[in-house]
Amino acid sequence: MKILMLHGINHNMFGKRDPVQYGTVTLDEIDAQLQALGRELGAEVESFQTNSEAAMCERIHQGFTDGVDAVLINAGAWTHYSYGIRDALAILTVPVVELHMSNIHARETFRHHSVFAEVVRGQICGFGSDSYLLALRAAVSAALR
Repeated sequence: MKILMLHGINHNMFGKRDPVQYGTVTLDEIDAQLQALGRELGAEVESFQTNSEAAMCERIHQGFTDGVDAVLINAGAWTHYSYGIRDALAILTVPVVELHMSNIHARETFRHHSVFAEVVRGQICGFGSDSYLLALRAAVSAALR
């Protein structure tokens, strides 16, 4: 089983950026945790991070072409306004799980809305880096159905 993990804008700065919201875990540490859990669940997890909206859309398109079994996405701020990424996700025919480390519904008002909500299987937020592991479990379960 192939799972594509998409990390969005500014996530390369995890560990340095706003530790109150995101803790001190780095993106490399998150990816290592995903790899380890993926092995336990029988899934290969490929991670991709970009600060370019166009590159994110292209990677989603490539995931469709490659035939991934599920997609995890933490698009960061793009979640709230990127209809381009939303439309790229809508192309996918596999389960897509949106995730966030912080509870986006308990933050600034503009973060409460996800333009992806209508095209994803579900959303996990507010559990810090554990949100990634919960999302991976959900995606693997959904892909096996």
